[in-house]
Amino acid sequence: MVGGALRLALRLGLAAAAFGLLAVVPQFSIDTHGVFSSELNSPGTLQVLALMLVFGAVALTYDLLFGFTGLLSFGHALYFAVGVYLTAIATTRWDWTLWQALLFTAAVALLVPLLLGAVSLRVGGIAFAMVTLAFAEAGSKLVNQNPRGWTGGEEGTAVGNLPDALVGVLNTKHLYWIALGYLIFVFVAVNWVVDSSPGRVWQAIRENEQRVEVLGLQPFRFKLMVFVISSFLATAGGVVYALLIGSAGPRVTTPAFTLALLLMVVIGGTGTRWGAILGGALYTFLDYRLVEWSDKAFIRESPDLIRQPLSEPLFVLGTLFILLVFFLPGGLAGLTLPGGRRRGLRLLEQSVRTEPTTGTVEDEADPGVEART
Repeated sequence: MVGGALRLALRLGLAAAAFGLLAVVPQFSIDTHGVFSSELNSPGTLQVLALMLVFGAVALTYDLLFGFTGLLSFGHALYFAVGVYLTAIATTRWDWTLWQALLFTAAVALLVPLLLGAVSLRVGGIAFAMVTLAFAEAGSKLVNQNPRGWTGGEEGTAVGNLPDALVGVLNTKHLYWIALGYLIFVFVAVNWVVDSSPGRVWQAIRENEQRVEVLGLQPFRFKLMVFVISSFLATAGGVVYALLIGSAGPRVTTPAFTLALLLMVVIGGTGTRWGAILGGALYTFLDYRLVEWSDKAFIRESPDLIRQPLSEPLFVLGTLFILLVFFLPGGLAGLTLPGGRRRGLRLLEQSVRTEPTTGTVEDEADPGVEART
């Protein structure tokens, strides 16, 4: 008990210190020495930092589904896109205020995953992944077809009718603080639900769903609960992303976006408190900065054998991912964990199994698996 209380206090203290440090970033004019394109508190740098915070939080919402419950979804992008597009459509096409758009989006963010999750979760393993992929593809097609001119098709649609405090480059710091607030909200919410009674059942489902069912629980209800919670939090991230970018585009509706979230989680470390955030922030940083770095003089002047691969950001990003998985199978969070757990690869193997794991009930003393830190 005492050890658990000390770990909790230490975790909360480190989180408070990290979030406090991030909160004062817009107050410092520091030369980043090429890490970013400009000073630390410049609008361009703050926007990249805000996107890193947003995708770190969105990756954590996906980790709640995949890392803590073992549900491999290929459709998480759909719920993020709901937040992006409803914010843009409501404030531009329907001329609603931001608060009206937020209330409507929140209602849809609960209803849509409740309905689609009730269908998707009737199957498991690779079948579940394919059903979620089908729903994501349907959403992507709907956006590209531009019904009633709402989505803008391939060109997307802008976000409008915003408060003055959120408009203009000089107010980028306000958007940065909103992104930080979203990250804190997701971090607190995920930690709370994971440590709750349903959270412990989710982790038991991840380890062996059949045993949970034999013990008298109903896995479907618990899986639907985590599906709705993670999707709702992802939709909130879509709203913040729309405010940051100022528009909605079809890129966020593609299944490739969900695969990017999966990469973020595996890079950071599945089923951990900070891993997904670190993975999401790092992936986003490299995704935005590698394009500029690939045009540096030392790369342009290098021999073709070196210049050609290094001038392709996707090649560099893919190589880094392979190296991380090979040398850090437990993700970035594995650096702080004894032995570096290989849970990411193991979860992928478990998620695509079509047959339930065999074993006796006596092998499982309690479905309440200890929450990973």
